[in-house]
Amino acid sequence: MSEILPGQQCTTMSEVRAGVDALDRELVALLRRRFDYMDAAARIKPERGAVRDEARKAQVIAQARAEAERLGVPAEAVAAMWEELVEASIAYELAAFDVR
Repeated sequence: MSEILPGQQCTTMSEVRAGVDALDRELVALLRRRFDYMDAAARIKPERGAVRDEARKAQVIAQARAEAERLGVPAEAVAAMWEELVEASIAYELAAFDVR
């Protein structure tokens, strides 16, 4: 396997694609870790109604947006992705709560 180069050092689309594919694998592994926390939340929360917390959802999305702005990536796109991520996390947590 060839070395994964930082984006700034890529000179071919093959290098770019290898980097993107490697990053995608890392992102999915990070998502697995995030969903492990949803499993923990489902185990810890005393009632199903505590799963959806709109104030916490807004806080998480705002934090992601702020970090995107700090890093110079499209904040609106990140906020939209986090909206989807949080909703998927809530659905996952509800399902986990229901089988406990």
